[in-house]
This record gives sequence, structure tokens and C-alpha cells, in this order.
Amino acid sequence: MNNDNNSPLLLEKFLPYRLSYLSNIVGRRLATIYSEKFGIAPPEWKVLAHLNRFPDISAAEVADKTALDKVAVSRAVNSLLDKGLVERSYAREDRRRSILNLSDKGRETYNQIEPLVRDYESVLLNALDDEEKQDLDRLITKLTGRAEDSSSD
Repeated sequence: MNNDNNSPLLLEKFLPYRLSYLSNIVGRRLATIYSEKFGIAPPEWKVLAHLNRFPDISAAEVADKTALDKVAVSRAVNSLLDKGLVERSYAREDRRRSILNLSDKGRETYNQIEPLVRDYESVLLNALDDEEKQDLDRLITKLTGRAEDSSSD
């Protein structure tokens, strides 16, 4: 990381680039895990995982929790509905607000994918000792908070 504004920008030292690069590598590997066997695209996996964790939420709430844009979430939800992995109902108090949940098939699919992605996470984290894992978690949390705070500027 280079904080000297007078020197040229070196992408390989530029934190946003490095985070994006790492995220792309990890994301591609994860996508291979769930797309080949289950036909699930990355945004669909994120929706499935969030509906598993937070049932009875709207597509807008999924977008907020995943940091995906609403169009990507809408496409993912429609695809998951078509695949029978998600069910949609409507709120009694506001028929315009849809409520999303995993279907039985969606829960079963999620339960098959989860151990596979956890195994990949373990492979990655095995590069770190326990203290480094704690440091990484703390630092990611801190940077995420800063990025969220600065996005409202």
C-alpha cells in the first residue's frame, strides 16, 4: 500500500484493487463449486444464503444485505423462482411488498452447497494461524464499516 500521492499508482499495491482482485479469485472458485453441480449463479447463491439466514424478507432487504444492486437481486430472485428454489408471497398489510423464502427444494439445495463452500473457506483460512484469522476478521470488519460510512458521503 502506497500513501505517497506523488508516486504513480501501482495497482498491485492499491488496496481497493487488491481487495477486488482477491474477491474475484475467490468468487470465481466459489462460483465453480455451486454453478457446475447446481446451476446456481453467484447472485443466486447470495440470495439463497441470505434467505436461509433471514427468512421472510423482501428483495429490497436482500439487496441491502448483499450490497448487490436491485436489478441483480431481481434477476436472481426471478431465476430462483423459475427453478423452484424460492417462494414468493405478499405482505397482508401491503400487497405491493413481496416476501421471499426458500422452498423445500431451495433449502435442500442450500444445505448441499453450504458444506462445499465452507470447505473452500477452510482451505483459504488454513493459510493463516489463529491469531492471523482473528486479525483478518477484525480488519475486514473495520474496513467494511469505513467503506459503509464513506458510501453515504
